[in-house]
Amino acid sequence: MEFTEIQQNLKAIAATVTDGCRLVAVSKYHPTSAIQECYNLGQRVFGESHEQELRLKQASLPKDIQWHFIGHLQTNKVKYIAPYITMIETVDSIKLLREIERQGAKNNRCINVLLELHIAQEETKYGLTKDACRQLLEEGEWREMEHVRICGLMTMASNTDNEEQIRQEFTEAANFFDELKERFFKDDASFSERSWGMSGDYLIAQQCRSTLVRIGTAIFGERQY
Repeated sequence: MEFTEIQQNLKAIAATVTDGCRLVAVSKYHPTSAIQECYNLGQRVFGESHEQELRLKQASLPKDIQWHFIGHLQTNKVKYIAPYITMIETVDSIKLLREIERQGAKNNRCINVLLELHIAQEETKYGLTKDACRQLLEEGEWREMEHVRICGLMTMASNTDNEEQIRQEFTEAANFFDELKERFFKDDASFSERSWGMSGDYLIAQQCRSTLVRIGTAIFGERQY
């Protein structure tokens, strides 16, 4: 079998993903043919961040692909991905959580989600602060939701070359995960995912207890459309 450049990249990355961590191949802005190349090598988890693009890809690719939504999700888009999405990694409000619950009920399925944590120093519109995250969980509405399963946290480190800062931010996220696990999810085995680490910092993320690394550019190259 002659490997394409994408397949060679995937093999090289996969070889550096440690035990206890899984690779989410971030396929946004790349064609279905590129995803199929990775699928042919056994990759099953892919990350997308635009509902319309994901809808088209999901319709034409193998049905055993596990799709993770990793972009900002508007509440009015939840209904389109609710029938098939494996995990929504970017829950940043109780309003969004309520809509996922509503659409999960309509589709008679429980949808796995991660709470998006804002740790990085850059200003960003999205992601819960630690205090906001605590408040959401303390208020307890999520406990009554039967079609949403909170499985852990997702975050991004600052876009910097300072590896010590990146390590510090990922460690802060890992410590916060431990706090939430102890306070709210002590007896819930499904609260186990720590999604941090991308192409430029995933090796550090793995040292900081990441269980999901979201890698796009290092596999697929620069965006194609």
